[in-house]
Amino acid sequence: MIASDRPPAGELVVESPYDRRELGRVATAGPDHVDEALSVAHASFRDRKGWLSIPERLAILDKTAAIMAAEVESLTLLAAGEGGKPYADSKVEVIRAIDGVKLCAETLRGHPGDVIPLGTTRATTGRLALTQKEPIGVVVAVSAFNHPLNLIVHQVGPAVASGCPVIVKPAGDTPLSCLRFVRILREAGLPDAWCQALIADDLETASRLVTDPRVGFFSFIGSARVGWMLRSKLASGTRCALEHGGVAPVILADPYDRDAALAAILKGGFYHAGQVCVSVQRVFVPHAEASDFAEALAGRASRLVVGPPESPDTEVGPLIRPAEVQRVDEWVSEAVAAGATLVTGGKTLSNTCYAPTVLLDPPADARVSTQEIFGPVVCVYGYDTLDETVAQANALPVAFQAAVFSRDIDTAMHLYKALDASAVMINDHSAFRDDVMPFAGLRESGLGVGGIPHTMEDMQIDKMMVIKSEAL
Repeated sequence: MIASDRPPAGELVVESPYDRRELGRVATAGPDHVDEALSVAHASFRDRKGWLSIPERLAILDKTAAIMAAEVESLTLLAAGEGGKPYADSKVEVIRAIDGVKLCAETLRGHPGDVIPLGTTRATTGRLALTQKEPIGVVVAVSAFNHPLNLIVHQVGPAVASGCPVIVKPAGDTPLSCLRFVRILREAGLPDAWCQALIADDLETASRLVTDPRVGFFSFIGSARVGWMLRSKLASGTRCALEHGGVAPVILADPYDRDAALAAILKGGFYHAGQVCVSVQRVFVPHAEASDFAEALAGRASRLVVGPPESPDTEVGPLIRPAEVQRVDEWVSEAVAAGATLVTGGKTLSNTCYAPTVLLDPPADARVSTQEIFGPVVCVYGYDTLDETVAQANALPVAFQAAVFSRDIDTAMHLYKALDASAVMINDHSAFRDDVMPFAGLRESGLGVGGIPHTMEDMQIDKMMVIKSEAL
């Protein structure tokens, strides 16, 4: 969906992650398509007379939300089918995406600029300064598979609201929701040149898109290895935001509500088969309670319904590719061989689904303890002191969101201050998020701050005007 008459470079077959049936075919783009897409977007940005006004952008966003609201069911089935997230959770994603589009409009309405406090010194007397928002330039957005509609909204919606021409490259596994969203934007009145979708034919083509000097802002959601590599190749002057993953810690500290913790960790650990960047992965429990807690969590996990994502009864769907099932199984088997107790799961259910798994006390240096597993696996560790568990929670080169369960306010506040995390959820799982919140990976987990209002801030500049007048 680029503004080009060129024949496609090739064709990508989109398959269901559950049963590998064909869902659709999409055209792919080569280097010439990339150059043409960037030329169209850059020309649109350089033509200031052709910029979309704020009322025009608001009308487009409002109509986009209305079209999406009329298509909730079809958008849900599309996202579930290509991404593998169960129907009920995919419907939540779609509703959240609609709210995200509305939030883009609300943010645009609410922050036109600032007045700078001049006139406070002899040198600034007789001057007035104010800022107004302007778009930063062409936005290139590279997205991940795990929320095939909402992640696109997170990146493309703020660009449209900010007045930036945007080129979006969805994940090759899940391009269909992105393409439908771009079509909806165009149905809502957005000129084609202001939002183009491009599915690169290979990594070299994708890298060419990202590193071109015409790119003003690069938004990336995906693996740390790819994100940091691309950032190192950006052209001089290109700003960027990177959102990677973590190995989220959850600390249970006496006294805590055991049932509430079990329910929250079950959801936060097995939601979307663990394919969430802030999914619960490491749960620290006082030693005397760890085994019982792991058994109780395993009992609930073993009853989760694993099945086709389009079914309303399914609670855990497939992993995105068969290779990921094999990788998760390898990591679990490695941890068990090294001394972890397999409490439940630990097996493939098919070439696309893995059983919800609970491990007790895997070694601290096992991959399930040190790397983002991105699968339906939760590790429970017994601890003796809070200082010991905080040190273990903070020991990794990644840091994102974390969680604490405790009824003692002082303990909760102590752990909030002690944990290396950009956000600490108290008495909730680490995967909680609302799109108005800042969302930031620290260290190797990312760069910059996500969340729709914060992304819009990144995609705009504050252009200042200083007026000198004897009347001031």
